[in-house]
Amino acid sequence: MEIRRLAKPIDIGGFSVETNNEVEFSQNGKIPGLWQRFDNTIPVDYLGGERVYGVYFNYESDHAGNFTVLAGYDGKKVPENAEVENITIPQGKYLVFTKQGEMPQIAIDAWTDVWKYFTEENAEYERTFTVDFEHYVNGNHIDVYIAIN
Repeated sequence: MEIRRLAKPIDIGGFSVETNNEVEFSQNGKIPGLWQRFDNTIPVDYLGGERVYGVYFNYESDHAGNFTVLAGYDGKKVPENAEVENITIPQGKYLVFTKQGEMPQIAIDAWTDVWKYFTEENAEYERTFTVDFEHYVNGNHIDVYIAIN
């Protein structure tokens, strides 16, 4: 993990759901269906440089409360009948957890590292629970950015 400063905001368009970790760890998780909807609707131009993001925001409180997840991308072309929502990832200071390997296991492993780190009593950094995001660098590389003070 490393500290990165996001120098400029990133505009993301996609689809969102409100959920919480209790729901996601049950058989009724909403995030897999959200990603399926995104994958089936948005043609991401990877060769043209577009990248996919999972953005976590509208935190009700902390890891136990409700939050919104947006499955999206930084592309500008949107299919005609797709009503996408937009969010801007703010510039700021993030603690970044990186994993490489097979999807979806690397996303699971990255978030496991996040939860493990922030439940340590002597964790050096504190989450702000403002906007966190996953940056899918390519098909086998994910960076999870956690907003910190």
